[in-house]
Parts: sequence; C-alpha cells; structure tokens
Amino acid sequence: MSDDSRPSPSAARTAAVIPAAGRGVRLGPGAPKALRALGGTPMLIHAVRAMAASRAVSLVVVVAPPDGAAEVRSLLDAHALPERTDFLVVPGGQTRQESVKLGLDALPPGHDIVLVHDAARPLVPVDTVDAVIEAVRDGAPAVVPALPLADTVKQVEPAGTPGEPEPVVATPERARLRAVQTPQGFDRATLVRAHETVTGDVTDDAGMVEQLGLTVVAVPGHEEAFKVTRPLDLVLAEAVLARRRLNDGF
Repeated sequence: MSDDSRPSPSAARTAAVIPAAGRGVRLGPGAPKALRALGGTPMLIHAVRAMAASRAVSLVVVVAPPDGAAEVRSLLDAHALPERTDFLVVPGGQTRQESVKLGLDALPPGHDIVLVHDAARPLVPVDTVDAVIEAVRDGAPAVVPALPLADTVKQVEPAGTPGEPEPVVATPERARLRAVQTPQGFDRATLVRAHETVTGDVTDDAGMVEQLGLTVVAVPGHEEAFKVTRPLDLVLAEAVLARRRLNDGF
C-alpha cells in the first residue's frame, strides 16, 4: 500500500496506546524491556514510530512505568518523531490492563478508533497497522492481526514442578488456530466498555471484548511483528533492522 492510498492526516480519527510499563524480566536484568536498545535506539521509540508511520494515526499515547513518565517524555523528546502526530506520556499501573485503561482515560475526544500496541513489537510494518484500522473502519468492533501457526500445538496437563514431563491431553486442529499480534484495533466505545466491565485476568484486550459477547475478527499479521521477549528475539530483531537499513539505504 502506498502513502497516497492511505487516509490523509486531516481524516485521521485514530489514536494508538502503547503500554510500556513492564520490566521485561525474561530479557534478563537491566533496563525495562521497552527501553532496551535495538539498532542503537530504544525499542519503545521503534514502536512509537511504527504507529506514527500510519497516516491515520494522529495521536500516540505512551503509558510509562508509574515512576518513569518524565524519563519516557525525555526519551521521546530526544528522538525524531513525525511532526504530524501528537504524542502524550502518562504514568501506568501495576498491570498491563490497568496501564491500557489509564492510556484510554487520557485520550481526548474525537478519536473513535483506538489501537493498543505492545512496545515489545517494535518492527510491525505500517501496512499491518493500516489493515487493522481499515477493518475497524469497516465496522468490526475489535480486530487482531494474526498468523497461522507453523508448529503443531499440544494441550497438556501442566506439571506441578517446572521441567517435569507433562501428559498431552489433546491436539487442537492447527488450521483453526492463529498466533495473535498487535496492534489490536477497536471501536473506542467498545474498548472503554470492555475495560469498565471485564475484571478477570485476560492476556489481551481483544479477549476482553470477546467476554462482552462481541465478534473479534482477524486480519493477516506479519512475520516481522514478532514480540521481543527473550535474548534470541533481540538477535532476530537486530537482523531485521539491519536488512531494512540495507534495503532502504539509511
């Protein structure tokens, strides 16, 4: 999709919320995961730029660690970001769900579509972002980018002790399964209602909308929208970024 085919900034009614308050313990000790460097630039900056790359996104709200909002604001100020996009930093909560809710609460009126994006998915292509937005514009209350699974999946009875053998109880049909990515897109009123009414543990915002009994639809995701969680993911992300720089000539 070319830039010319995307909505003009004046038509933009979309805001992106990026919860970035987590510590990222699986990447080991050190800076919070969102502030880890990727190609010399914090992952969070890559994620913010990925959202702002869509001409439809007019506002990006970064939800910072509760005691780190000033640091994140300084980080955004120190890096070149698109001038046509507004940026806002708010302190987050103790859980991802709380942080997304605080980001939602900070949205000004006039943004009818909301994206929720993981800071740890720094390399999502703009075409994927645009596809999610377009599906919400077409009437879906909630949209997720998703990929078919390459591996066979087994359902097991979890072991009481980590590392112990686990009995397999079922093999789900792989053709009906998808690995879900972000940004997830929502009709704003629907997402607000989900956060006001769903209080149980959920792993993503689309799951909250499912609990409202509404239909969530999947659009094609992208292999470069993977989540940087473990050290090997960081190696892969560096390789993807290096290839992009080679191809783009910068």
